[in-house]
Amino acid sequence: MIVHENERLDELNNLKIIQNPKGFCYGTDAVILANFSKAMRGEVVVDFCTGTGAVPLLMVQKTKAEKFFGIEILPEVYDMAKRSVELNNLMDKITIINDNIINAPEIFKGKTVDVVTCNPPYMNQGGGFQNGDEAIKAARHEVFCTIEDVILSASKILRFGGRLYLIHKCERLCDIFVYMRKYNLEPKKLQYVIPKINKAPNLVLIEGMKGAKPYLHTLPPLVIYNEDNTYTKEYLEFICERG
Repeated sequence: MIVHENERLDELNNLKIIQNPKGFCYGTDAVILANFSKAMRGEVVVDFCTGTGAVPLLMVQKTKAEKFFGIEILPEVYDMAKRSVELNNLMDKITIINDNIINAPEIFKGKTVDVVTCNPPYMNQGGGFQNGDEAIKAARHEVFCTIEDVILSASKILRFGGRLYLIHKCERLCDIFVYMRKYNLEPKKLQYVIPKINKAPNLVLIEGMKGAKPYLHTLPPLVIYNEDNTYTKEYLEFICERG
């Protein structure tokens, strides 16, 4: 009833997440972002570009935040995320919204938001090969929102001292810093993600704080795989931490 014929049911940390194997499925990026992001007891968290809802689902387990919202623009992907929330009996903790993150300031008007998380499309407009599948294209390319849209919308809904957590490609780091400074979200923490020992970093995790003073703390890089393609000890410890 909850899982359709063209879908599959993945299990992650005792959670059930509905995916469409022919569309875009969550990956390591979402898992890393969920474990990098911090939320305190009683806080409200909004996940932009939530996809199938992996980030809020994982953060419910690892934090004591009071409420999570996930915003997803594609109706069919929104529907999978909503059903995953229902499947895990987390309707009281997570609400999935079918909309564009550009509209977040109107959606959360008058509400206090403490944390925004986002695993956004990595490719800028016109960059890279665009897959014909709408879900894959929207997840990889800035079709419906740009990185500037993400940072601007986050700044508009976050309280003073609220945090934005992003994962993105290293080559977009300059753009991210420019827009964060422009919209009063000061970069406070940075951590490079390295796919394998002796490789260059390909992803970066960033924490920005609204209205904070300048000071950027760089954490030790996170290496995911050993030479034999097993997970590194540091990665396994990272994904087991609680925020």
